[in-house]
Amino acid sequence: MSIQTAVATGPYENLFLPREAKILHTNRPTSSEKHFTLQLADGEHLRFTPGQILEVGVMGYGEIPIGLASSPTRTDSFDIVVRTVGRVSTAINAKEVGDSLWIRGPLGHGFDLDSLRGHDVLVVAGGIGLCPTRSLIQYIEDRRAEFGRFLLFYGARDPLQLLFTEDRLRWRASGEMEYLETVDRADASWTGNVGVITALFHRTQIDPGTRVVICGPPVMFDFVIRELDSLGVAGENIFVDLERRMKCGVGKCGHCQINDKYCCVDGPVFTLAEIHALEEAI
Repeated sequence: MSIQTAVATGPYENLFLPREAKILHTNRPTSSEKHFTLQLADGEHLRFTPGQILEVGVMGYGEIPIGLASSPTRTDSFDIVVRTVGRVSTAINAKEVGDSLWIRGPLGHGFDLDSLRGHDVLVVAGGIGLCPTRSLIQYIEDRRAEFGRFLLFYGARDPLQLLFTEDRLRWRASGEMEYLETVDRADASWTGNVGVITALFHRTQIDPGTRVVICGPPVMFDFVIRELDSLGVAGENIFVDLERRMKCGVGKCGHCQINDKYCCVDGPVFTLAEIHALEEAI
């Protein structure tokens, strides 16, 4: 897909023009992350696909790409989670209820929902990778009859880094999904599983035809993919989120270019088979 086509077929006329979004609610799930619930100031609903991203900014500071952390099935508002790591994210996380952020998007291609429907789905999320996958998780929860068995594996460095406490309590009690979580290092309060996220594969059975979504730190990808390969899951059924590589969001800066693809235009979601084809072409 050309850059021009990607921009022209978006839901809004000008993806270079920021739109105002009012902050309805905030909370701090960890010392580094801030969770925002937003609503477009013009009263419109934000139309998007799970897995798409927004460019989120503060006037005078700049903008950064952030994955949407709520489902388009929940139209009254939308969520993002921002980790404080630099000048722009610090400015964003200084904002409170009643303030505004400025967004461009949605941008990129999200999860191929047609490829997931009718199949078992496993989401493997590490750390802040739970944020963009939460959009898909909520979508499947809201359209549960359209999907087969639904599993969610979530891992973090330690209990203080775990996100979405209320969601995790609900997922744990839900009869509609199978939720397993782990931490690399436990503290005195932790009574759950301890170990890397791949240990969770040995606590249940995964059918080779399962569609698998992976999002998390780069080091996690290799080990999770090895587990899936040993289970016989085909590369075309494994979907990876590469939004960490994105910058401008519209294919102009070249920061996220991989061979002849741009993560922000052709992704950020790719199948593992597509990534292997890119690697072979380099």
